[in-house]
Amino acid sequence: MTADFITPVIDDALTWGKVAATNAVSDIYAMGAKPLMAINLVGWNSEELPTELLSEVLEGANQVAEEAGFVIAGGHTVEDPEPKFGLAIVGEVDPKNLLRNSGFRENDLLILTKKLGVGVITTAIKKQESTEEATDAAIASMLKLNDQAAKIAIESGATGATDVTGFGLLGHLGRAARESKVDVEINVSEVPILPGARDLALAGNLPGGSKRNLEWVEAQLDVGSVEDTDVNLLADAQTSGGLLFGVEPEEVETTLNKLIEAEHDAAVIGRMNSGSGMIRLSSQCK
Repeated sequence: MTADFITPVIDDALTWGKVAATNAVSDIYAMGAKPLMAINLVGWNSEELPTELLSEVLEGANQVAEEAGFVIAGGHTVEDPEPKFGLAIVGEVDPKNLLRNSGFRENDLLILTKKLGVGVITTAIKKQESTEEATDAAIASMLKLNDQAAKIAIESGATGATDVTGFGLLGHLGRAARESKVDVEINVSEVPILPGARDLALAGNLPGGSKRNLEWVEAQLDVGSVEDTDVNLLADAQTSGGLLFGVEPEEVETTLNKLIEAEHDAAVIGRMNSGSGMIRLSSQCK
């Protein structure tokens, strides 16, 4: 069982509802599970926002639930000066297929299934500095369910996985590396980035959460000679990001082909080594 809710990342109410629901159910998929039932979690400013807008938010979530095959059975609403929406979700998983953030293994290659940069782009959207290309790419990424990615991870023999959301790639990976007792080397040049995200980051569109993510993982992180902008993108606070999981080297080619067929922007971004939770950034993995 899991719960997640977010403040608006875009103006369109229906799309926000879809993004929030996709983001919430990602935690279920990150464990290799199938969602069964959910309830809505709503904070709403009824003095300034019409209930018709809330109906659009809820309809967006319903559309995601229908696509993913789970039921939304009611929910709870409170008055809130800042609107918030998300879901509490119950899922099920066969214990032998359970993906854990403590399950990454030495010599696993690390696969990321979505491009980074959503936090930078949504920050730029709020400041009206994003480009149409960047905005469209971020929305499409946030609306992509992680159901097929989870299925493929299990088929590939993965035992360790996490989704990449508010703590950014570095934050979620840092926790997983500690729990799994491995070190990680990331090939920064192989990490997929959404179009326009790097330019927007250079222009100063960095979410406050991304800066906190870097502070949280700082003691585990060796950035080497990697540029600050690239480090910031690795810490970018994602909404409805992709899955990050480890596979044995001989499974990589088949796994990537399956992910690409499922229309995921997947890439091998690094390798797990024996260790105690360090993350080392480099331009090329050894």
